[in-house]
Amino acid sequence: MKEKVRAYVQEYHMLEKGDKVVVGVSGGADSICLLFMLMELKEEYALEITVVHVNHCLRGTEALEDERYVEEVCRKNGICCMIYRKDIECIAKKRKQSTEEAGREVRRECFMDAAGKVGGAKIALAHHMEDNAETMILHLARGTGLRGLGGMYPVREIWIRPLLCVSRKEIERYLKEQGILYCTDVTNFEDIYTRNRVRHNVLPFLASEVNTQAVLHMNQTMEQIRLVSDYMEDQTVSVYKEHVDEDQGRILLLSSLWGNVPKILRTMVIHRALARCAKKEKDIGQVHVSGVENLFFLQTGRKISLPYGMQARRIYEGVVVERYTQDLEEMAEKGPYRAAFRIFERKEDMEPPQKKYTKWFDYDIIKGNVEIRTRRPGDYLIIDKKGRRQKLKSYFINEKIPSQERGKILLAANGNCILWVVGYRTSSTYQIGRHTKTVLEIQIDGGEEDGRDSQSIDTGRRGK
Repeated sequence: MKEKVRAYVQEYHMLEKGDKVVVGVSGGADSICLLFMLMELKEEYALEITVVHVNHCLRGTEALEDERYVEEVCRKNGICCMIYRKDIECIAKKRKQSTEEAGREVRRECFMDAAGKVGGAKIALAHHMEDNAETMILHLARGTGLRGLGGMYPVREIWIRPLLCVSRKEIERYLKEQGILYCTDVTNFEDIYTRNRVRHNVLPFLASEVNTQAVLHMNQTMEQIRLVSDYMEDQTVSVYKEHVDEDQGRILLLSSLWGNVPKILRTMVIHRALARCAKKEKDIGQVHVSGVENLFFLQTGRKISLPYGMQARRIYEGVVVERYTQDLEEMAEKGPYRAAFRIFERKEDMEPPQKKYTKWFDYDIIKGNVEIRTRRPGDYLIIDKKGRRQKLKSYFINEKIPSQERGKILLAANGNCILWVVGYRTSSTYQIGRHTKTVLEIQIDGGEEDGRDSQSIDTGRRGK
């Protein structure tokens, strides 16, 4: 196994002489194996190894035992060890994430912090072949592009994964042969996380009922997909330079993009433009790319709203993408609340959240723009399925809302039609139904309990 990992490291140029390497070590089999593999290569590459252990504070004394074990391994082998203790449950609540997602993010933050302290370090992670197969399955099931189907890369910027070429069985066999002990996290055997369910049910089924080499074949396919993805990325950059103009955050997709550019490249160019404008890729999906594509067939002046306070607008030369408000997170820092928009495809088992300040609307039937604002003359609500209207002023009177407070209440509005009186009620028109395919989610955070506030923020519009 040592020679297999060494060859893999050389193939992807993971290490160079004198490298500083931060190693994420939980104390489990995978990360302990990675640490000992790197110690095997330490002399050959003159490595300076630093171990980082993140205690998630979720398993009480068991977590402390893991922490002490990692410290002891490092002490015996003369390795610098940095311990981070993070209350993941508390962090997950604050960030409104699952503990799994919060844990993953916090670990990366700790690794980055350690790499910065060490100075110019690479970060080594212990993912193996089964991990990558699970990633491929999850990406495929949730919806992804070429890059997602390629799974985790052996090398990505400062991140390296020397064990992606080996299986979990090979790791366990190596540790047994070398007489190396490791910790066992009992939560890894529970099906409380989606990845665990894939690991315990999907992969064994594929191996026993489809092909015993399923994991190997999936990894071989991912390797090919990564090559194709990298090639397509290079082509995308080339087409982008030819058909896109950038000027101080304003990105113009020229109409020439609809010339001889293949559809796959066109969609990748649009996605790249949105990501560059937003300065992030998360939550930018195919539904947003398709929305921008559709603008090319509409008259000048038509526009749609996009994540992260972006707007795409049809002009004579093509489609311009820009931020038409400050970033929502920046706004949140200046005011007592923030608003967030999210557009996504609805799955059969998805139900609207029963939350006072998070509401879903049928994106497919919304015409024009939606914005967050306070009241204006002519505002009205649709109060029943028959389409009967009620003036917003009458609604406020019926609800006995004091007149001095009415101008402070936030509204989600489509023109003068009110989708949502924040903290009170939603319109009957735009509710989620059995035919709803696409959902617009609006979330308001930080407002007072009745949805009122002393400021109004235009968080953005979306249009069709």
